[in-house]
Amino acid sequence: MADPTFTVERCPGLYCGRILLGGNNYSECGACPRGYQPNEQSICLACDSEPTFYDWMYLAFMALLSLILHWFFIDYTNRNKTAKSLIPLHVSALLESVVAAILTLLLVEPYGSLRVRSCPVTKLSDWYSMLLNPQPNYAQKLYCTQEIVYPLYTIVMIYYAFSLLLMMLFRPAISYKFTQRRGTKSIYAALYFHPILIVLQAVLSGLLYYFFSYMVIVVSLITSVIHLCGCDLISYSSVTKDIFLNGRNLTILVGHWFLHAFGIISLTQLTQLEIHLPILALVPFPTLFFILTIQFSHPSHLEDVH
Repeated sequence: MADPTFTVERCPGLYCGRILLGGNNYSECGACPRGYQPNEQSICLACDSEPTFYDWMYLAFMALLSLILHWFFIDYTNRNKTAKSLIPLHVSALLESVVAAILTLLLVEPYGSLRVRSCPVTKLSDWYSMLLNPQPNYAQKLYCTQEIVYPLYTIVMIYYAFSLLLMMLFRPAISYKFTQRRGTKSIYAALYFHPILIVLQAVLSGLLYYFFSYMVIVVSLITSVIHLCGCDLISYSSVTKDIFLNGRNLTILVGHWFLHAFGIISLTQLTQLEIHLPILALVPFPTLFFILTIQFSHPSHLEDVH
């Protein structure tokens, strides 16, 4: 058993650590095992915490990103088809994502449980330990690359791998049997964007972790306006009918509201309910503002301005 008063020489660099070998014996400085983090004394300690609320929101964002791209390409590659005929493909994409998420959680520690053992994230550099390998005295570089943010870095890639595998197993059969092969192009699109998402996670995961909530709020607002601009904007009654009485348009609009609320919840983490809940109630406000001001902002009215 290690003597608690015994001290070891601190390792160079932020992420190099020593492994306890027994007694007061420690290994040379290097990368900690997976699921471990070096403490202030450069001793590798097993992480025994669970993901924070913000961590779960980040993981949900990365999962939603894949699902939304599936839904977008199913709709985009079948623009001339009725929305009802594409429902089996949309449902299949949703079930694939849910099953992929469950399988991913079962395969991370503790294995066979939906709980996740994780290491705390304290700063942006935690995501990029490979860029901070020290070179003591400008001599041989000491390689201490490890998953400091275990398992937030790799769990997303595992999820994407499962999502892609499940899509390849089930989506072609569903497309062939229920939609007369209308989902073929969306399957090809997924074979492109899934590898892109994996590269995105590998390169920009740290930046996404800290800025995804702002991205969701801004992008959901912009795409919501783009969608509304495609509706019938002749009059208040026509735009209201085209938005709220059209099943496809209403579904897309509610989806944008959900994403906007998701971004606000991620950003605020609902730490002050008396303030943050009223903010959530304002999620539909941009849509209502757009509808109420359409008579003043419609391009056809620009000719009347002198």
